Amino acid sequence: MKPIRILLVAIAFIALASFTPNAQEFQGQAFYFSKSTMELGNWGARLSEAQKKEVYARLKNRLEKTFILNFNKEESMFYEEDQVDAISGATDSWGNNFSRGDQYKNVKDNQLIQSQEFYGKKFLVKDNLAKIEWKMGGESKQIGQYTCFKATAMVPTSELTWYDFSWGDLQRPSASESAGGADGEDIGEPEIPMTAVEAWYTLQIPVGHGPAEYWGLPGLIMEVSAGNTTMLCSKIVLNPDEPIEIQAPDKGKEITKADYQATIRTKMQEMRDNRGRRRN
Repeated sequence: MKPIRILLVAIAFIALASFTPNAQEFQGQAFYFSKSTMELGNWGARLSEAQKKEVYARLKNRLEKTFILNFNKEESMFYEEDQVDAISGATDSWGNNFSRGDQYKNVKDNQLIQSQEFYGKKFLVKDNLAKIEWKMGGESKQIGQYTCFKATAMVPTSELTWYDFSWGDLQRPSASESAGGADGEDIGEPEIPMTAVEAWYTLQIPVGHGPAEYWGLPGLIMEVSAGNTTMLCSKIVLNPDEPIEIQAPDKGKEITKADYQATIRTKMQEMRDNRGRRRN
């Protein structure tokens, strides 16, 4: 395995050496199709097959999405193509509160800038890129016309879902609560939930970009699977006739990922408390 890794690194250096040094002289656009599975649990066990199909149809716009990644050597912009509800034709206003916004990454400066909107309020999340310690192997496969190599990693789940929310989050202690007990005593380091990630990247496009939070490999990430979601690149356009302009989002209240998570948690707890008071 070690000789294979050495060969991969050598190939990457050769590719990078022959690559144009000016980030602005090279541009690309990658189209990704994302598909997620959904477990209905005990509730789903009580549904008929027809009812299950109806549930999946109504949630299709949350489970199947298309994204575009614009990139040059240093920067990228990742955003979702607009969708409408498969049944009603309306936009998914509830789901939009917990969807990934337009995401700018700068791999040279280790910078993330992401626009988020939560119940009508705009936020500008600025933070470092998620740290991913990739393990590169020798497995390869073909994705379209590109030869891709496999890499794996274990990533803190919160780094991949910081913009999202589930009601179960309210049952878990917050970051500040995890730091100490009821009287402030030290209760040790809390266990950090981790997600296994599998990625396939191509050295034929030697940039450190990828969809969503994924980056840091010696080639463009063409496919990535984590949890119940897989993203697959379906089309690539290199050096398009019309230049691609990559600009970071610049509107909204500036906030970090951790503070944005805390904001969502507080708001959703307020909503639950208000609902409980109305019922009493």
